[in-house]
Amino acid sequence: MALRPPHPWGIIGHEAILELLPRLKAATLLFSGPEGVGRRLVARWYALGLNRGFPPPFLEAHPDLLEIGPKERGLRGEAEVRLEEVEPLFDWFQSHPRERVKVAILDAAHLLTEAAANALLKLLEEPPSYGRIILIAPSGETLLPTLKSRALEVAFGPIPEEKLRALTQDPDLLAYAAGAPGRLLKALSDPLAFQERLKMARRVLQSPPLERLGLLQELLAEEEGFYLLRALLQNRPRALLALDRAREALEAYVSPNLVLARLALDLEL
Repeated sequence: MALRPPHPWGIIGHEAILELLPRLKAATLLFSGPEGVGRRLVARWYALGLNRGFPPPFLEAHPDLLEIGPKERGLRGEAEVRLEEVEPLFDWFQSHPRERVKVAILDAAHLLTEAAANALLKLLEEPPSYGRIILIAPSGETLLPTLKSRALEVAFGPIPEEKLRALTQDPDLLAYAAGAPGRLLKALSDPLAFQERLKMARRVLQSPPLERLGLLQELLAEEEGFYLLRALLQNRPRALLALDRAREALEAYVSPNLVLARLALDLEL
């Protein structure tokens, strides 16, 4: 049975970050770390705290908060953050906040196109006195150096498993989460769907290479398929390494057909 996170915002872990953020004065912050660990939720907590005081009350929306980012993500061919998605920031920051501070959260900043990054750079160089910008990306190294140099990085790490056990004791779910509360909560919201996807991941590993290729194409159409396979390969280091290399190739836009065909063979390791 899943339990509710004890934090009123549903934030799990990151106690040191929550203590640090109210003391920071930087106009631009970079929240780095793996997907699902809570960077977006903490960004909203911080934005509301700047306006309502810390710890902030829970509100779903606030007039001085603007969130932008790619419209869709996937393991194969992630969406871009284009210029037309960044441009609304400039008009929005022209007006003063209704309360204290205007905060823009830019999700997936590592997917900014060159045109969008150059436009954003102008805003980072001369932000309004009442403005704050939070960039969200896997790491500082995934950003253009010009953007990274103008942001103070706040690094988010995976949450220790013992903290996630407040939500579930299921070893399959905990292995799948890999320290990411967001991923775990999503799976807990639809346990039957999770079990069906887990069965497919097991079939991938039990099938002969030709059948495995078709199953991989279906399973890895969504990013969660990668984490399902990873959870099942913890005791097979060579196969786990092959999976990680395949993901890197897919994210680098190498032909999915070639990558998955190779992975179907490498999972025999």
